[in-house]
Amino acid sequence: MSARQSVVTFYYHLLSQPSRALKIFLDHNQIKYIPKEVQLAQGEHLQPEFEAINPFKKVPCISHDGFVLTESVAILRYLCREFIVADHWYPKDSLLQARVDEFIEWQHIELRAPLAMYFRTKFLMPKITGKPPNQATVDKMYKLMVVGCDKVENIWLKDKPYLCGNNISIADILGACEIEQPRMSGYDPTEGRPKLKEWMNRVKTDLDPHYADAHTYLNAIAKKSSGESVGLSKL
Repeated sequence: MSARQSVVTFYYHLLSQPSRALKIFLDHNQIKYIPKEVQLAQGEHLQPEFEAINPFKKVPCISHDGFVLTESVAILRYLCREFIVADHWYPKDSLLQARVDEFIEWQHIELRAPLAMYFRTKFLMPKITGKPPNQATVDKMYKLMVVGCDKVENIWLKDKPYLCGNNISIADILGACEIEQPRMSGYDPTEGRPKLKEWMNRVKTDLDPHYADAHTYLNAIAKKSSGESVGLSKL
């Protein structure tokens, strides 16, 4: 662990899956931070002030003693090294750590990409543009999303309570926040997948009240099939 223990500045928006994962991790582990919510609907992420912090113009990112990180996985690993957190989050043991890395590397393409694109294509872009979704793209992302969720059910959770073993890790926070995302567009990945549902409930129980707090906005959207009652002005 580093000697640096100053406060982290955290740039985020809770519509972003990795933003939610980082907020949950920071809150659960009582890591002090200065919250900087970036108003995406107002284009704050595109302004020169934010570009000076993150040239990729995306959330989340952090600044810590002038050191800026712009990728959520790198940020989580960094926080595990820089602050006092339980070893199970990102184990020092090489084999256990490799299991966590294994899921994190896998999920970028096989889970995050289709779930995020399904939500974006079916729900987000139609709300922003006022145009109907491209059904061919929605169907393509749906098929890929189902395959990814089935792999979590049948492979990652086949014989263990958490994605990477017997203890919760940063992989579980990242994975759970991704699984939540398509609920806003009317698809619940836990339906028909009992192991996935049990795991999600286990993760929520482990991380509440911080998990519930980070998903307040998402849950409000998910409860409305049309999403009309929750405006995107809060994005």
